[in-house]
Amino acid sequence: MKIKLALFLSLLFFASCTSLRTRNIVYFSDLEQKPLITEQVEMKRLTIKPGDLLTIEVLTPSVETNMLFNRGVIMDEGGIGGGQMIRQQQGNQNEGYLVDTRGSIDFPVIGNMPVNNLTTEQVRDTILLKVREYVQDPIVKVRLQNFRFTMMGETGPTVVEVPADNEDVNLLEGLAMAGGISIYGKMNNVLVIREEEGVRTMARLNLNSKETLYSPYFYLQQNDIVYVEPDKAKVAGTSFIRRNWAFAAGIVSSAFVLYQLFK
Repeated sequence: MKIKLALFLSLLFFASCTSLRTRNIVYFSDLEQKPLITEQVEMKRLTIKPGDLLTIEVLTPSVETNMLFNRGVIMDEGGIGGGQMIRQQQGNQNEGYLVDTRGSIDFPVIGNMPVNNLTTEQVRDTILLKVREYVQDPIVKVRLQNFRFTMMGETGPTVVEVPADNEDVNLLEGLAMAGGISIYGKMNNVLVIREEEGVRTMARLNLNSKETLYSPYFYLQQNDIVYVEPDKAKVAGTSFIRRNWAFAAGIVSSAFVLYQLFK
């Protein structure tokens, strides 16, 4: 009877230790087990905010017009049709357009132009209409230079700078860019911190649930902070007191079992 009791207590102890690591580590584990699942998706486009840096390039057949709108970027008369582009940088004039605290930029010839909460496509269309007042068949390119976000916790802690041609980065892509979630990360408690127009919001997302796909925080925005919380096993493993308590408890349990077996 004593031997059975000792074995039961030993198994109970080891079961309690392993339970610290028991959790769901499968992304969207509540999805139906079907070969194909189709859903309508509404893309949330990135919008421009104060402090953003925009690259804006106007291409026309006219060298003079290019000089006016590009502040030192010149294209020869055959440029639009496949001719050679000539770039003449003048100091730091063409390093970008900073969106001020009012959400506006100062663009050559056009002047002050509100861009707050617009997409880069909407800014492009606005500039295109204005430039057409001066020249026919212009080409306008607008890109966001400083799209970045921060990954912390049980990922590869890093500041991720997104290429200028990519403005739609979701949470899964962001985690992949940072090296993914470690085995100790709590997938059901990923915190996204976001600041918009002086308001800070904090959302907790569960990557075990497909509902995260519909969250407004699934698509990342400029300067988002993503924190992946460590699980209990990682916390216990990095805690000196808990680590030594578990070691001591293991010794006591083993000694008790041996005593019961051989007394």
